[in-house]
Amino acid sequence: MIKQIAAILLTLLMITGCNNSDMIRNTEIEKRLHSSIIMVSDNSISKTYLNTFDDFEWDKAFLVQPYTTQAGIEEQTGVKFTDPSNIGSRDDIYLLVFVKEDKAVQYAEIERLHTTFSLGDKEYLEPSDDVIYIER
Repeated sequence: MIKQIAAILLTLLMITGCNNSDMIRNTEIEKRLHSSIIMVSDNSISKTYLNTFDDFEWDKAFLVQPYTTQAGIEEQTGVKFTDPSNIGSRDDIYLLVFVKEDKAVQYAEIERLHTTFSLGDKEYLEPSDDVIYIER
């Protein structure tokens, strides 16, 4: 009986170990973006730069809209990304997915707070072109 329980636990550990184990939720970016949102007055547009928040290397960052499905995220980013936020059924957050060398490395959940975010006319951000527009 003990061997069966050990085998089941080992199997579960192996399964969970393969699930985005390198993926990091960047709560520091979440806090800093939250502060930026609060600073924007109602009925106005502002912008913020990601390079003032990041402390890691990334090639691209994608802004994922509320209600985007798992397949939609992967189509938008071009990489495998198992969404831990369940954004496909949420309208209270945006997701910011950071990609390095064709692999999702970090993500941040951005609270909407009656705010709309955009990348202007860009598909994604790059470290040299990293402006996020905030509209309240």
